[in-house]
Amino acid sequence: MKSASGRLRIVGGMVFDGTGKDPVQGAEVRLRDGLIEAVGLASELPSLDPEVPVFDATGCTVLPGLVEAHFHSTYFNVAALEDLDIKYPVEYITLLSSSNARLALECGYTAARSGGSLHNIDVWLKKAIEEDVVPGPRLVSSGREICGAGGLMDWNPEFRKIGMEGLVLLINGPAEARSAVRKLVKDGVEWVKTYPTGDAASPDVNDHHTLCMTAEEMNAVVETAHNHRLKVTGHCRATEGIKNALRAGYDALEHATFMDQEALDLMLSRDVPAVPALYFEKASIERGPEFGMSSRVIDGHKETLEGGIKSARMILEAGGCLGMGGDYGFAWNPHGDYARELTFFVTDVGFSPAQVLTCATRNGAKILGRENELGTLQAGKLADVLVVSGNLLKDISLLENRSNIRAVFQGGVLKAGTAMWR
Repeated sequence: MKSASGRLRIVGGMVFDGTGKDPVQGAEVRLRDGLIEAVGLASELPSLDPEVPVFDATGCTVLPGLVEAHFHSTYFNVAALEDLDIKYPVEYITLLSSSNARLALECGYTAARSGGSLHNIDVWLKKAIEEDVVPGPRLVSSGREICGAGGLMDWNPEFRKIGMEGLVLLINGPAEARSAVRKLVKDGVEWVKTYPTGDAASPDVNDHHTLCMTAEEMNAVVETAHNHRLKVTGHCRATEGIKNALRAGYDALEHATFMDQEALDLMLSRDVPAVPALYFEKASIERGPEFGMSSRVIDGHKETLEGGIKSARMILEAGGCLGMGGDYGFAWNPHGDYARELTFFVTDVGFSPAQVLTCATRNGAKILGRENELGTLQAGKLADVLVVSGNLLKDISLLENRSNIRAVFQGGVLKAGTAMWR
């Protein structure tokens, strides 16, 4: 990915640097050759040549680029199970994925971690973004997902004789678990996404309290993945599934919905991050009926939402690491609505805007494994900077309206925002 050359001063805004310090009104962020050179009040920084270009951020919040930590680039208007695996050919899904990546960047997300992708598309999408073929967030890939046969992601009945290899690798036992990981190793992924538990979407066979992988299978996944220096995460709702993942050595948890104290202690002992992805549950409850969701599914999402809120509060209060992101690409939770997750954590979960923004920047970079490069506005880090009209510490929902996104800098290059419209 090309970086900007030369210097730029972003001046006049309120700087939220993501480090935990209080925001500073009227501070400036100095960029040089694609990196952050300095952050602070102009009176405290060395003087610069007056010819250095200036970006006026008066009336804006200046913060690190956001991190979407559970990004499904290949999901598009999913309303039924077949929309995920057999509705569209791979050629069209690739185009949709590229479009979703551009949209995420335009919404202020300069980095993202894939939460699973059809046909290994995210590996190649990452390459295309890094080589400036298409715009999008700096991407961490995961490719196809792994689930036990008969589990949540295995919905095509046997009589159809339709494989699901484009979406998920189905396993029976530890040997097949190792084989699945080795296929992903060859695909070039960085994270291995698994399905240790079910979900409210499948109340009859694999609900949110059901296990979809054995502990032995999960151990085999982790052992094989770590041997090849890959990280492992999993869709974990059921309490026992969370514990199985943590005992197996998972590097992150998706959802971590029904935590108890034992699970929390295991999580904190290894500093394992979680991405709750809770707004999806609220959207499912509110809009599910118009898409034909049954009352049983809606009731399951209500229970999931309640449990997820409780667990997220437990993790935050205990000092654990939470990221922001989740399951966009469904018909009732479309791409482009990413910032609704952030607003939801303020209005419904009770986090402060500063806490949510920290989860969406510094914590997101940590989950990506790129905390030394991204996530905070500090000298030496990549110049991924977001400028948003208004005060996000007073009204985080400003991020939901793309007309408030003044500028999205990636490596110091202005990639999106209303500043480009002039």
